[in-house]
Amino acid sequence: MRDKISQLLCLQKNACKNNSTDNRGHNVPTKATSNGTMCANGTLGTEGPEATETDSSGTGRMRKPLERNGSTPNDAVHLERRLGLFSGVALIVGTMIGSGIFVSPSGLLVRTGSVGISFLIWLACGLLSLLGALAYAELGTMNTSSGAEWAYFMDAYGPAPAFLFSWVSTLVLKPSQMAIICLSFAQYAVEAFVTECDPPMGVVKMVALVAIVMILFVNCYSVNLGMAVQNVFTAAKLVAVVIVICGGAWKLFQGNTQHLTNAFSEPAPNFGAIATAFYTGLWAYDGWNNLNYVTEEIQNPSKNLPRSIMIGIPLVTLCYALINISYLAAMSPTEMIDSEAVAVTFGNRILGAMAWLMPLSVTISTFGSANGTLFAAGRLCFAASREGHLLDILSYVHIRRLTPAPGLIFHSLIASAMVLYGTIDSLIDFFSFTAWIFYGGAMLALIVMRFTKPNYPRPYKVPIIIPVVVLVISMYLVVAPIIDTPRIEYLYAVLFILTGLIFYVPFVKLGMTPRFMNKVTLFFQLLLEVVPTSSMAMFE
Repeated sequence: MRDKISQLLCLQKNACKNNSTDNRGHNVPTKATSNGTMCANGTLGTEGPEATETDSSGTGRMRKPLERNGSTPNDAVHLERRLGLFSGVALIVGTMIGSGIFVSPSGLLVRTGSVGISFLIWLACGLLSLLGALAYAELGTMNTSSGAEWAYFMDAYGPAPAFLFSWVSTLVLKPSQMAIICLSFAQYAVEAFVTECDPPMGVVKMVALVAIVMILFVNCYSVNLGMAVQNVFTAAKLVAVVIVICGGAWKLFQGNTQHLTNAFSEPAPNFGAIATAFYTGLWAYDGWNNLNYVTEEIQNPSKNLPRSIMIGIPLVTLCYALINISYLAAMSPTEMIDSEAVAVTFGNRILGAMAWLMPLSVTISTFGSANGTLFAAGRLCFAASREGHLLDILSYVHIRRLTPAPGLIFHSLIASAMVLYGTIDSLIDFFSFTAWIFYGGAMLALIVMRFTKPNYPRPYKVPIIIPVVVLVISMYLVVAPIIDTPRIEYLYAVLFILTGLIFYVPFVKLGMTPRFMNKVTLFFQLLLEVVPTSSMAMFE
């Protein structure tokens, strides 16, 4: 195995030499295009949809690209573009429709106290997710590097804020998201076999750990297998959504509309309660930005990224609105609040002997969502580590399967620890508060780059009012809960973000590396059969 890795490293060096020297033997600066082609003298190849422009100063010089030093097809080992439009839509829909719509309806009713306002918040969360995703589409087509917010923070603010994002996302946000989904998966899976009492928490956590291991194996084994699982499970969960909607339509046809009348009769919630209600609803929509984490693997990202967003998010919003109406056609708001599993209660009321379909549908939905979450999370590790912001080993790729196995394993280990020591409710609140700090930061990054990088090619461009609106709303979602109900957890979240600077200064800014890390990296490189991806030097 050591010989194989040595051969691959030699191939990488030879590829760099061959592509950085012209036929006459003189060194000629080269530049990577967004589709991976290399051209001499700093010119970009015309292949692919990305536009090429010269500097507006009139010197004719090529503008420095926004893409980070990423893997290209000239590398001995690199990530390949395998995701088309259907897979892009499946990743968005499959990740967004997870446990949220089956867990959140009751929580949103509790926080608003009103059927009508809770329904409006569901729609508003969908609209906010769509606006945010459209802004991300501009960012993702400007910079087609993987890593989403990390890459955009590097472009707009520099390495320190980007490191803080990778620090929090890698250690908290992405693993907690996966832990929540897997706990929901396990809870519904165990409930199918335990009817007379609540499922034992120990059993639920063991099932959640088994789910994490299965998803990890799928994504480490093959990108194509991971996306095939995503596509199949997305189709299956859409079938489950149709079953719920049809059941609700049947109840409405029978005249069960009493819970939908006088929907706004209850008093309106206060300022802070609306923000926490948005947290609950937005958790069900989270995943709208996951496609931006894998832009290096999307075919023709300038077209397929915005198209996937425009198809996927409105589809999810429509499904959620119709599902909530269906719930209220079969249950009263009080029954929804008292139900531990709203979807299962709905199935018992509507499906009769086929009620087992609902727990099965929820487990399918949550498993697919967890698969998409890990698929995206591994790419964040890969992109940030490639720039030296995380451990080097996390940017390595399997020599045959071309999957970022170390990043996937790292995320799965942290998610497993959260499954063992956390609960769903505590994880959701912490996740939502911290995530919207960075979502707002991404909106500000887009606005900043409209002024600092006005002439960069933007294959897709949104009206400036969209990121401004999302930025204002994100500030409200962060500040309002602190003002309304101050909790020590919010302070812990902010302190954890700032703690990243303690590691950034010595290990990233100053480049200090403990001596033993080289041996650790080599050990895991041999154990996991992984090697680094290398790319040609960017034209300065």
